[in-house]
Amino acid sequence: MTRPLREARISSSAIAANAEAMRRLVPTPHTMAIVKADGYGHGAITAARAALEAGVDHLGVADLDEAFELRAAGIDAPVLAWLHDPEADFAAAAEAGIMLGLSSREHLARAVASGHRATVHVKVDTGLSRNGVVESEWGPFVDDLAAAVFAGAVHLGGVFSHLSNTSPDDDRAQVVAFERFLDALRAVDLDPGIRHLAASAAALDHPAARYDMVRLGLALYGIAPERHLRGTLPLAPAMQLSARVVGLKRVPAGSGVSYGYLHRTDAPTTLALVPLGYADGVPRAAVDAPVRIGEAVHRVVGRIAMDQLIVDVGDAPVSIGDRAVLWGTPADGDPSVDEWADAAGTIAYELVTRLGRRVHRTGA
Repeated sequence: MTRPLREARISSSAIAANAEAMRRLVPTPHTMAIVKADGYGHGAITAARAALEAGVDHLGVADLDEAFELRAAGIDAPVLAWLHDPEADFAAAAEAGIMLGLSSREHLARAVASGHRATVHVKVDTGLSRNGVVESEWGPFVDDLAAAVFAGAVHLGGVFSHLSNTSPDDDRAQVVAFERFLDALRAVDLDPGIRHLAASAAALDHPAARYDMVRLGLALYGIAPERHLRGTLPLAPAMQLSARVVGLKRVPAGSGVSYGYLHRTDAPTTLALVPLGYADGVPRAAVDAPVRIGEAVHRVVGRIAMDQLIVDVGDAPVSIGDRAVLWGTPADGDPSVDEWADAAGTIAYELVTRLGRRVHRTGA
């Protein structure tokens, strides 16, 4: 079968192996695989099934549409969704067994009004200033929660928050805030259920933040969650992004390349045209980024355009139809997605999640 022009090859076995590796490194009673944003661009269904087969017992998504997609695919594992449309259907979610992340008294009131005994996880703002119940409202929120739990209107399945990863001191301060909220629950005889605070980075760096469950996001897909951890973790990248070379052009020294002539050739050379651009999620800002064609790694030259980029291959034996790999598994000779992130001045998370629909996802 002919491989597509633009392809992201996804290895479900790598996702499973990464889940197993992280569970060995961070042995908590429960593990949540984060498969939001279409599994960080890898495919939510593929990622969820691979993680569950590897022993993960919970799944996390941002919104209810993502959770319903998992249910429609026949995945019946516990799923938590925490970022809600003001008109999100909490009743349908509870009926489907989707756990609701609650960030406000209004969320709690909607869960109670759904008419189903929804399982809820309380999201606490411990200092990130995103969603989550703020400390000034903890008192009335806990009172409302206790009333709802003891009336049988909701089941408290857990309490969670998210660290900023700013510094060890900042993270410790958030752990202390998290403990204050847990104490507030215990003061009214509420069992907090599953406590989860640490995502991939904190799970590795801050053992005190692991509690009952860690949430595996980026590490699940084989990317180190922090730059200082690159190359030190037993993780396998789960995505290889490539496209076929569609054009070759021999040019003289001094030739301008792409918009704005950000690059001019300094010697006679061959330029390879690769049909990936910022419409496909490849960052326009990536300068001098690596691309493997055959056994050699070359460099992007000139401005990356909407649909294409140019690679200077010098005198290398490149042919039209050869695969040009932007990122994949360094152990196989591919550039890493971290190298591309560095070239673009961004993070690997952004690159793998932003791939456009022209890039076909296939199984490796």
